[in-house]
Amino acid sequence: MCVHGHNCFTCYMPPQIIDRLANSSNQHDREMAIKTIKLSAYARTARIMMPSFGPALRSATGGKYRAVYDMEKREFPLPGKLMREEGGGKSKDPAVNEAYDHSGTTYDCYLDVFKRNSLDGNGMKLVSSVHFAQGLQNAFWNGTQMAYGDGDGQIFVRFTKSLDVVAHELTHGVVSYTANLRYQGESGALNESFADVMSAVVTQWSKKQSVAQADWLMGDELLGPRLKEEAAQSGATLRAFRVFDEGKAYENHPTLGDDPQPKHMKDKYTGDEDYGGVHINSGIPNHAFYRAAKAIGGNSWEVAGQIWYKTLLALHSTSSFRDCAQTSLMIAQHDYGVGSKEATAVAEAWQEVGLLEEALV
Repeated sequence: MCVHGHNCFTCYMPPQIIDRLANSSNQHDREMAIKTIKLSAYARTARIMMPSFGPALRSATGGKYRAVYDMEKREFPLPGKLMREEGGGKSKDPAVNEAYDHSGTTYDCYLDVFKRNSLDGNGMKLVSSVHFAQGLQNAFWNGTQMAYGDGDGQIFVRFTKSLDVVAHELTHGVVSYTANLRYQGESGALNESFADVMSAVVTQWSKKQSVAQADWLMGDELLGPRLKEEAAQSGATLRAFRVFDEGKAYENHPTLGDDPQPKHMKDKYTGDEDYGGVHINSGIPNHAFYRAAKAIGGNSWEVAGQIWYKTLLALHSTSSFRDCAQTSLMIAQHDYGVGSKEATAVAEAWQEVGLLEEALV
């Protein structure tokens, strides 16, 4: 289990989806999901046994440095065969180029928008390994680098295709070097939510989309042809793997089932699965950010994203949803004024998901 920051191991695809596939009547789905579960467990154990590299993770120049490796469908040891590094020409392999480009976009956004020099704020190298294992149905951040599976081409396509995925997982690195949110319960759900929020900001910034223009979908580029065909034939809802708005990412889908993410505290998951619902309950703070950003308007990276980033810097390892709500409101009030449009939007957003019951503006 990932509990503390710099040794944190996080996967993009939530366990409830992989577990559902592991219990499918489809033999192919079962085999691929079980393999993904085993590989994730092995990778997590391997990460725990790894030493901390400390200053060795910093680039030689102290600035942007990307290196992309090819695992050639092997499982370990990481990182694999070097295929492209900072300033090098394009590869013939699209996965290599996607990992390189998307990690660069993430770096550029953090530097341009938040004045943060890489994940640790000190020029940390951005290392990626593509083609990890045979048909891995996931991507993960192991505390040191990214690794991307190719999917099976039917349920999931290659994970490097999505900037959402890359920015999300790299943001787990930012979280580990800032609030270091413990990966359990509400603090773990905040860990996942900040990764989602900042990936939405990165994606919107890269496309120069306003909050009104953005689709607020997460990982929709990963949807494989079989999932789309099943949705079309059955009439099921299939939009993405996660969404920020009031709707569901998927409903009544023959393979995926129903999106379990709540949008209000009254529907909060209270079980033990998924480390106490870290991927599930992240839907609550995600929706609060969406409501705040929409109410404020304009570009997410200019106001709402700034408030949420400063909130991340102010939280600690065991912060709760209420801590996050109160801190973000205090920051909005400090930066924009008590009773301002921005502070009111933040307060009302948290109230609409069942937090900050009293009007604090």
